Amino acid sequence: MKILYIGDAFQHSTSTHRANALRRLGHEITHINPRATLPHWRIVGGLSVRLGYGIFAPLINQVVKKALTRQTFDLAWIDAGSELGPAVYHLLRRSGLRIINYNVDDPFSSRDGRKWNLYRKSVSLQDLTVVVREENVAEAKAAGARRVLRVYRSFDPVAHSPVELTEGDRIKWNSKVSFIGTWMPERGPFMASLIKQGVPLSIWGDWWQKAPEWPVIQKVWRGYGIYGRDFVAATQCSKVALGLLSKGNRDLHTTRSAEVPYIAGPVFCAERTREHSYMYKENEEAVFWENVDECATQCFRLIGDETLQRRIVVNGRRRVEAWQLSNDAIIQDILKVNSGGVSQHPLVFA
Repeated sequence: MKILYIGDAFQHSTSTHRANALRRLGHEITHINPRATLPHWRIVGGLSVRLGYGIFAPLINQVVKKALTRQTFDLAWIDAGSELGPAVYHLLRRSGLRIINYNVDDPFSSRDGRKWNLYRKSVSLQDLTVVVREENVAEAKAAGARRVLRVYRSFDPVAHSPVELTEGDRIKWNSKVSFIGTWMPERGPFMASLIKQGVPLSIWGDWWQKAPEWPVIQKVWRGYGIYGRDFVAATQCSKVALGLLSKGNRDLHTTRSAEVPYIAGPVFCAERTREHSYMYKENEEAVFWENVDECATQCFRLIGDETLQRRIVVNGRRRVEAWQLSNDAIIQDILKVNSGGVSQHPLVFA
């Protein structure tokens, strides 16, 4: 198929990973990044929470309109789409395109202010609305969604494939307990408590300087967000990788829940939720915790037992592959459902 793909085009974004998966599945992709049309993206991104994207809609509409006049497409895939309002959807529909919207974010929560206003106004114009949270299914239907599909988040079999580590990699990225991710208000106290309990923690990620606990966290912070090969190498070089959730986004699992076990370097050590417990057998394929004290206990147990580490890592990799939690498998199933088929994937729910 010829697919007009509208979504973030940053090389290492999960949006780009999904566009690449569509290419691997044999489709011809024209990728439009709606954010590239907006002036001073860093400023606009911050303003979107307070103002929404409505004032920028005409700029984005013109870019989509140009793409539609240059060639014909069989399908429109919108990844997230906080910047796109009903006018864009009407353009696509007038061109005879079915529209899939896939969103790993939480557009019905209150955390992001007005950022998702246009998205919510457009849900009824989507032919297939794909979400990753159980709550979003009912919320999307209440917003007028025609058909809703819930999927689990997935790893990319190319971007997250284990790399051949060099001695330099082992020196640069070596860690016992790692977390690679952005600061969020609930994460500061959690990390500070781990540090005070003596957990040998390493953190890579943005915005940690904003944490009130920064004086404590600073000594284990090893740099800003890392992506691509660096992300994979740093993950591989760790003994334990923490899986923290976004409370504002009502997460019960994240993309790390699939990526870390697939990379198969560290033990995936995450918050105990019903979705994590459904994905992995506890203490056999992953390790879970209820609170910061149990997390610290689990970390000490794991870094003190290399045999246990390796067994859980190997089992975790087998499990994530058995679940077929790759972008390619999940997306192929989404396209099947979009064409009127019935999903056979164990982690895709119609």
